[in-house]
Amino acid sequence: MIPGESGPHVTLCLDAPPRLASLGVGVHGTTGPTDTFRLPDLWQFHLYGYTADLTVDGTPYAIRPGRVSLVPPGAEVHFRYRGRSEHLYVHFAPSDTGAPAATGTTGAALAVPVMQDAGAETPLLTGLLRRAVAVAPRNPARAAAEVWTALWCVAELAELAAPDGGPRRAPAPVAAAMAHIESHLAGPLTVPDLARAAGVSHNHLTRLFRAETGGTVVAYIRARRMERARHLLRESTLSISAVAASVGIADLQAFNKACRRELGASPRALRGGTI
Repeated sequence: MIPGESGPHVTLCLDAPPRLASLGVGVHGTTGPTDTFRLPDLWQFHLYGYTADLTVDGTPYAIRPGRVSLVPPGAEVHFRYRGRSEHLYVHFAPSDTGAPAATGTTGAALAVPVMQDAGAETPLLTGLLRRAVAVAPRNPARAAAEVWTALWCVAELAELAAPDGGPRRAPAPVAAAMAHIESHLAGPLTVPDLARAAGVSHNHLTRLFRAETGGTVVAYIRARRMERARHLLRESTLSISAVAASVGIADLQAFNKACRRELGASPRALRGGTI
């Protein structure tokens, strides 16, 4: 585990679905107020529905309903319950891609807090994990996919950059604006509209975008439109006019100019695979 401003973080790679060892609903605190144990080779992923205390390798955390924890292999955990306590749990290992099991790093490692409040994402995480539990006996691959999605949600809960040199995650307003762009490439996109969708001012979004991408919001929109246009021209049988409309450029002359400027070739040349 590595220290961070909001408490220790763990590093985890989510390039592939995890290998599930066990998952279900854990019920504790019925035979005694404490549990102390460790899983030498497996990660622990918990979504809590109760109030209690947790210590991970000597670091204390407060358990509250809606909080999630990620504990790496080998860490000693000590739970102190306040009566019957129920949580959703997953014991897993990263997919075997030749990386060390203790870190789970195959590509870019994500720095994730050991304990986080899922907040508004709690219903989504609960649904994902309950579906995983329900389907695991008959469809392990589906269960792994549900847990994989849940782990990505947990990894993205932290809005700020990962601590201590870990890979940066886009600030929440930038991530929100980017998501809005991807969903609305076929329609009009303006910086003020994106700022409203991201919940910040026009100027603040512009500053955040430049810091994150090195360019302007408009340049990012243009690049995303042209990347989608390139894909559709090369991989689909949509007409060129339909491709242009699908990326928000209804005027064919303007689309032709944009392709030449951004992609270095005309739409017909891109379609023919000559470029």
